[in-house]
Amino acid sequence: NVKVVATGSSAFYIDRKFTDSLAGRKRVFQLYPLSLEEYLMFRGSGDLLEEYRSIQKQPSYISPDRAALKAVFYEYLTFGGYPAVALEPDTDEKILLLNELKNAYVKRDIAESGVSMEAKFYLLFQLLADQTGNLVNKHELSKTIQVDTKTVDNYLYVLEKCYHLHLLKPFFRNFQKELTKMPKAFFNDLGLRNALLNRFGPVDTRADKGALLENFFFIKLRQQYDPDQLRFWRTTEQQEIDFVVETSFGEGKALEVKWDKRHFKPEKSSKFPAAYPGFTIGCLDEGDFIGLI
Repeated sequence: NVKVVATGSSAFYIDRKFTDSLAGRKRVFQLYPLSLEEYLMFRGSGDLLEEYRSIQKQPSYISPDRAALKAVFYEYLTFGGYPAVALEPDTDEKILLLNELKNAYVKRDIAESGVSMEAKFYLLFQLLADQTGNLVNKHELSKTIQVDTKTVDNYLYVLEKCYHLHLLKPFFRNFQKELTKMPKAFFNDLGLRNALLNRFGPVDTRADKGALLENFFFIKLRQQYDPDQLRFWRTTEQQEIDFVVETSFGEGKALEVKWDKRHFKPEKSSKFPAAYPGFTIGCLDEGDFIGLI
């Protein structure tokens, strides 16, 4: 009756060394970087953590610490949720830690996966960081980094296998009118994403703040739902919705992300409710960073 808890971050090592599937004798947990709530906990912000939980329980509650919570939220968008980074109070040290993690992870991933053309692998990683939330066009990426699409496929596999990226699949029922091939790329940690681009400026003045917010809500949705329940929707006519959560077959919620809800234009996704009447449609903006989705 011995239970063994084995932890590790080397997916390639596990696949090579453990040939027994342990079917029926194991339970696998995927431990992602910290959520925003966990980030508050690691920072030792007890009072803010209580306010955070109060707002989650009572969405109508007006917290006197809302501005302080938003400041921590912006910090999270910038530095992500790696525990060592969350525990470090100094901004310059946070950036140094992220750069060290970035270099260590890339070096490890290249060594363990047998990746060839290291510079091109790293360039692809940076391109995906710059295109967070966009469609992953493998043909365009292959032209940009000057490798074949098979190599791009391999690089994407490595990045997903190492839990740096998640390729969000499209939601569709109509194979002719809805895109069914290209996924969207999201990072499992925003600090790593920003380190790849060396962007650590104030969030509210950044040109990519919309991409940061969309990636944040991907992380939040991934915490609340099974990854297989998450999709995005886009048609050949350029109508789109950022996230589709299918809670049961034919039912769920469709969510668009905007920095400011006033920029939400329902007409850009007007065909979705007609095609999928079992789904509600809503919009999330930067003011929705606390509540459950």
